[in-house]
Formats: sequence, C-alpha cells, structure tokens
Amino acid sequence: MQTLDLPAAAGTDAGAPVGDKPKRDRHDSETAAQELSSKELSSKKMRPPGVRSVGWALVQAARLHRARTGDRLAKLGLFAGQEQVVQALASAGTMTMGDLAALLRVRPPTASKTVTRLAALGIVERRAESGDGRVVRVQLTPAGLAKAEAIEQIQEEVEAELLDHLDKTDRRRLRKLLRKAARGLAEAAGAAGESTDVDAEIEAEVDDEVEGLPT
Repeated sequence: MQTLDLPAAAGTDAGAPVGDKPKRDRHDSETAAQELSSKELSSKKMRPPGVRSVGWALVQAARLHRARTGDRLAKLGLFAGQEQVVQALASAGTMTMGDLAALLRVRPPTASKTVTRLAALGIVERRAESGDGRVVRVQLTPAGLAKAEAIEQIQEEVEAELLDHLDKTDRRRLRKLLRKAARGLAEAAGAAGESTDVDAEIEAEVDDEVEGLPT
C-alpha cells in the first residue's frame, strides 16, 4: 500500500503531534512572561527594603563600621568584640569577671570565654582574689597594654572615616540623637538607665549651638 505524505496542519511544526501544541503554547507564554518580568525589574531602580527606615540606615552604618574595625583588628590577631574587653581593662586596670560582664552587658559565660581566648594569646592574665579564691580578677599583660594602644588608634581611624562628611555641629547632633534613640529603646525594653554626665554635656553643647543658629 502506498503511503501519502500529508502537509502539516497550519500553525503546527511539521512532524510534531498536533496534541502537543497547547503545551508548547503554554510554555512559550510562560517564557515570554518571565522575560518581560526580568526586563521590567532591570529597568526599574532596585531599592532595598526599608530604605526609608531610620533603623535600616542605622544598621547599615553599624555594619559597615564594624566591618572596617574588624578588618583592622584582624591585623592585630583579634576578633571583633575582643577589643572591648581589652579597652575595658586598659581603663579600669583590673576587674572581676562579674564586673567585666556587667560593664560589657554580656552574660558571665560569654565574658569568661572571651577572657580565656585573650589569655591564650598572652593579652590578659587572671588571678584569684587575695583571701577569696572564688573571685577572679583580670588585667592586661604588657602585650595587652600594647594592643590597647593599637586598638585606640584603629578606632580613631574608623571614627574619622565615619564622620568624614559631617561638620562639627552635625557630629554633636548625631551623638545626641543616637543617645536619645538608644534611651527610647531601653525604656521600651524596661531597661532604661539614668542619664550620665557625658549625655548631659553633649546635649548642652548641641542646645547651645542650635540656639546660636539663624532661624
């Protein structure tokens, strides 16, 4: 029997089953929709969520500040967070573990872990309190004192980067506003503290400058 080659139906691919056409059409539609969506997204200026939020801006600035500090601390063989212990001891001279944890606002086990690591690096040393072996005091070694000076230099460098685009008045205002914001969060958490002399001094400086500005 002779076999006849019939022409393909209009709108179909030659040799392809006619029943596959709806599937191909649906696939083509989905592909076109995806391409259009990608073009629309790329044509729009993408903005991160919360870009108008003060909290978002604060977090971004804090993250960048921490990253810049962390890069420099790494050159000293320290991790971010360890410098706070070094600075606290450089200021106080010697502290109990409990006082150190309270000052840094961390749990005692957290402070103990950090001190243990710093002790292994030869930066701090621990000694039992005379007359009460249960109380342990921590202080910097000579190497730790040298680290404290290097840390202070790092913070001054990062501080200069942070405030590079702010004039003297804006810097004082920023300090005041950040302290007020922190105080508000503390009150909301039920952990409000009393205003310190430094807070009062900064606020007085800003108030004086604001009064002298033209209206």
